[in-house]
Amino acid sequence: MATGTTSPLFLGLDLSTQQLKAIVITQDSTIVHESSVHFDNDLAHYGTLNGAIRGPDEGEVTSPVAMWLEAIDLLIERMKAANVDLAAIAAVSGAGQQHGSVYWSNSAESSLSSLDPKKSLTIQLFPKAFATHRAPIWQDSSTTKECKQLEEAVGGPQALADLTGSRAYERFTGSQIAKIRRLLPDIYKSTARISLVSSFIASLFLGYVAPIEVSDASGMNLKNVLTCKWDDSLLEACGGAELRSKLGPEPVPGGTSLGKIHSWWVQRWGFNPECIIAPFTGDNPATVVALSAPGDALLSLGTSTTFLLSIPPADTPPKRFTTSHLLSSPTSLDGQIAMLCYKNGALAREQIRDRFADKDWNRFNELVEKTPPGCDGYFGFYFPLPEIIPPGLKGEFFFKTNVDDKTQVPTDTVPLSIHPRAIVESQFLSIRSRVEAILPAHAPPLQRLVITGGSSANLTIRQLAADIFGMKVYVCATKEAAGMGGALLAKYAKWKSSNGGTGSFEEMSGGEVVGMKCVAEPREEFNKIYEALVSVYTACEAQVVKSVA
Repeated sequence: MATGTTSPLFLGLDLSTQQLKAIVITQDSTIVHESSVHFDNDLAHYGTLNGAIRGPDEGEVTSPVAMWLEAIDLLIERMKAANVDLAAIAAVSGAGQQHGSVYWSNSAESSLSSLDPKKSLTIQLFPKAFATHRAPIWQDSSTTKECKQLEEAVGGPQALADLTGSRAYERFTGSQIAKIRRLLPDIYKSTARISLVSSFIASLFLGYVAPIEVSDASGMNLKNVLTCKWDDSLLEACGGAELRSKLGPEPVPGGTSLGKIHSWWVQRWGFNPECIIAPFTGDNPATVVALSAPGDALLSLGTSTTFLLSIPPADTPPKRFTTSHLLSSPTSLDGQIAMLCYKNGALAREQIRDRFADKDWNRFNELVEKTPPGCDGYFGFYFPLPEIIPPGLKGEFFFKTNVDDKTQVPTDTVPLSIHPRAIVESQFLSIRSRVEAILPAHAPPLQRLVITGGSSANLTIRQLAADIFGMKVYVCATKEAAGMGGALLAKYAKWKSSNGGTGSFEEMSGGEVVGMKCVAEPREEFNKIYEALVSVYTACEAQVVKSVA
């Protein structure tokens, strides 16, 4: 659609697991354009399933870097065809799926800086600009050995969590780098720079390899979460002495200006040569930027299920971070984000829909609503992929429980009709059982639950979230929160650059979240049932963990 305005516009991109999306907003944060490229459908020749390729090694999951390049070429082409005024875009930022990593070759810098406007990004950069053609992504679980070695190097899981905000996770970039260094030493040696997915996209706009943004760097196990700087002991453990030069400068805060857009974008597509490029962050921090206000909890119901809480500055990280994460804030170096991330999110729910609800969401919702809260005492755990929380679990596990006598008995006999409600209850109760442990005593009380991601449009899932968490549920004007967060970070960077490089995100936004709407309220009688089920869920989960240990 044509923007029909000469006022400045701000572009936010989101390179997620399955799509590349664009959000364009105006000065008052109104969305004027949304577009996307779906990898499996639009770029089917890469052979991905849900945007990824599973490798020959157990747990190995990657995405083709060339696919991402081609998606960017195609996305801008679609924006141009939709009459988006690219010359009015004053700043660009965005988000990338967290933990994914891209390995640049020695020729990357020269290739990026000398882009020919007559040729596409894909033709000019692939394959010569990359040391390896596949990017490990967040679904990868093939680095168990490297995770154990990293934790041992710093004194155990809790010591690593206190230092970095997270214990060692297979998808985290430090362990992925260590695996490549161990198994593919020639590729590691030929890697000049390593980017996250977020800084990879920023590099394309800048014409040189961009620094990694501070919040996204929190998902690497390589950065001190309190100082926001690379930690030498972690760098040495994962990549040796040369890793610091491969990562580049210290992580940079979001909302700053990295420089002006490269001339390729001006000459090929008509961007304004004065357009500034801000650091791209991870999809989860970008979601916080788009939806966060003090007292909010955020629940992202996308490919993964992610729960996020902005927490006040603290001198020490919250304890018990062996089952969750602490990220630096993308807009404040002394702010932090607590996060719970689950690998089995939307894809697991879709599998249950396909198996037990005739591949139909309406039928799925009918079964949820016909099944009473608590599923008549049945609990289910659904892990088609090795789970993050609890770590490494894979498979399905079922229990018949009794709240009155507090018994939980494993069972193989489960009514087929309860599975749709059981999977959503299981996913939400896992989060509910952990909130108290991750919320610091000095944090403000939670006021509302903001949901986003594909399943946030499902009315039945919305109501179930309100009942289980005991909060009013809100949605934003766009379900593409990460892209919206990117657009707001672009706007913030432009605002700061016009304000002498100072000022907080809250000063720019007025502390308000644009376009919020209440879509569900908790039903007290149901919420009481779920309050009693939290301890039952915890006991069942402990049995599952013990049974596979």
